[in-house]
Amino acid sequence: MKNPCSGIILSGGLNTRMGGKNKAFLSVGNHTIIGRLYNTLQGLFDEVLLVTNDPIQYLSWDLTIVTDLFPIRSALTGIHAGLFHASSPHVFITPCDTPFLKKDLIETLLEELEPKWDVIIPVTQEGNQPLCAIYSKRCIKPIERQLKNEDPKIVRFFPKVKVKEIQEARLRSADPHLISFFNINTPEDFTTSEKMLADDLK
Repeated sequence: MKNPCSGIILSGGLNTRMGGKNKAFLSVGNHTIIGRLYNTLQGLFDEVLLVTNDPIQYLSWDLTIVTDLFPIRSALTGIHAGLFHASSPHVFITPCDTPFLKKDLIETLLEELEPKWDVIIPVTQEGNQPLCAIYSKRCIKPIERQLKNEDPKIVRFFPKVKVKEIQEARLRSADPHLISFFNINTPEDFTTSEKMLADDLK
């Protein structure tokens, strides 16, 4: 077993700011974003799951496809589905629009993986990075209580669990430019991603 952890890709957004285009299939360089993520996660985890409510689009991919259990459209709902369906006691979460997620950064988080921690989360100058983090199955119940109250804010359940924060200085040792946290939401972001490739920041 590579790690006692599953890799989870969330693909549940409406992509409205990208004109409805599925961001997972955008090509950055010569590879789609989902292809980049899949290759990265496959090298670290025995189990890779994709959370989506539109599974037909992904049938050609060799990964387990699961869907949300709650009707609320949110990243927290996707995290819950990933935790619920994963076979491992912990999961690493990433959204489908982060083309430059670095293996070294994930490994930095995995180094902190201990049974006592329920959340292992990067913290940068921008704040918490809950969509590039590790969660334990013990998070399922507090997340369910929050979703039943229709509260989708991820960090709101953190006081109910044991959280380990990984500070920016440590993160930069694995990802000097912190490009793992760069995500594509708009056509302008997509243009920026191509410039990042040209500047060889990847």
